Amino acid sequence: MTTDTPVDLVVLGLGPGGEHLATEAAKAGLTVVGVDKRLVGGECPYYGCIPSKMVIRAAGSLAEARRVAALAGTAEVAPDWSVVARRIRDEATDDWDDTVAVERLERAGVRFVRGHGRLDGVGTVVVGDQRFVASRGVVLNTGTAPAAPPVDGLADTPFWTNRDVLATPDLPASMVVIGGGAIGAELAQAFARFGTEVSLVEVAPRILALEEPESSEVVAAAFAAEGVRVLAGAKIRRVDHAEGRFTVAVTDAGGTDLDLGADRLLVAAGRRPNLHDIGLETVGLDPAARSIATDGRMRAGERLWAVGDIAGKGAFTHLSMYQAGIALDDVLGRGDREAEYHAVPRVTFTDPEVGSVGLTEQQARDAGLDVATGSTPLSGSTRGWIHGPGGEGVIKLVADRATGTLVGATAVGPSGGEVLSMLATAVHARVPVATLRGMVFAYPTFHRAVETALAALEE
Repeated sequence: MTTDTPVDLVVLGLGPGGEHLATEAAKAGLTVVGVDKRLVGGECPYYGCIPSKMVIRAAGSLAEARRVAALAGTAEVAPDWSVVARRIRDEATDDWDDTVAVERLERAGVRFVRGHGRLDGVGTVVVGDQRFVASRGVVLNTGTAPAAPPVDGLADTPFWTNRDVLATPDLPASMVVIGGGAIGAELAQAFARFGTEVSLVEVAPRILALEEPESSEVVAAAFAAEGVRVLAGAKIRRVDHAEGRFTVAVTDAGGTDLDLGADRLLVAAGRRPNLHDIGLETVGLDPAARSIATDGRMRAGERLWAVGDIAGKGAFTHLSMYQAGIALDDVLGRGDREAEYHAVPRVTFTDPEVGSVGLTEQQARDAGLDVATGSTPLSGSTRGWIHGPGGEGVIKLVADRATGTLVGATAVGPSGGEVLSMLATAVHARVPVATLRGMVFAYPTFHRAVETALAALEE
């Protein structure tokens, strides 16, 4: 028998944004129920941002050790995957146990319910035989799950997703990665640095296809130098698995058929929203949609908010947290801040890092802007020259001549994500290019290359 429990707020899905919102709403005095059948904290701390960056950090240390010969003498490098695997298990994920996260929620005053929650009309969520009726409403933060492309034979094989690859205790001798976006590129390079023979297959004409072409070129060159085989513009014909080995049949960009053999296959070719079985139809929304439309306050309907990946503005932890803050203000009836998306930063943690904000050049042109661009190779800067091996990169700026401001920027290099911060501020605050040109840039830093790119902006 289903029982009705009156509460103030239900948060359905406790990824980073949902967990933050539930915690802060409870601290503000609301009666909050948080619902999730998966691990509290979502993909990021267990299968995404945190463990992947541990792998990348470890792989980066190996790469730096291999650069000693060109900079400082000699060094012997002996990769040991067990060290980073143990760190992921013990330090990052507590062996994929969310007890600490649940206890943190409950200490804040949130009632946690483990299970599959579904909307059952406005302000109502059902979990098993429990029915919560929320006077303030419901916040959706159900996130996404790994998706697999419709490739013949793939579904019948034991392929890895990000959830498997970051939980593996063993290093594969060889691996094919399908998908040259951020996740695929980051893990392809990291595993190669540990000694895995890696082939990266991307159906788009270039890896990191959502970034500037210059970014793709720099990263692809770095991959080639490290022995990662990149097949961009490829068609994947079929995947087979027999006797512990994968065979990926592809046709490369030049029309040549190839059979790629490997011990493991990582599929990092997109994600699907967790929307199909959460009762969207009971509140007038389409459960088959790719995302949930929201207004500037993150409202998706009557007493309903949506934050995170399902809001369709970008699958980034920082964006989920940002949206959660705006939704929380609306739930609590404070302020009138609305979400802005013209300066959303993103970083791909390859080496070199790719930091981007706002529009790419092509996006700006497609939007009908009068575009000016300026760029400079990072290796041509004093800091890039000093850095030597691994100092490759580029700074690219995209400006709107009509407003005299930057609408997009890219910083590729050893500290691309950090250099991006000043560019993100400029795009977000719409700082005039003339003001940026009048700044003092510290010498010798990587970010000083921004000054050169500003000087190169077309008048």
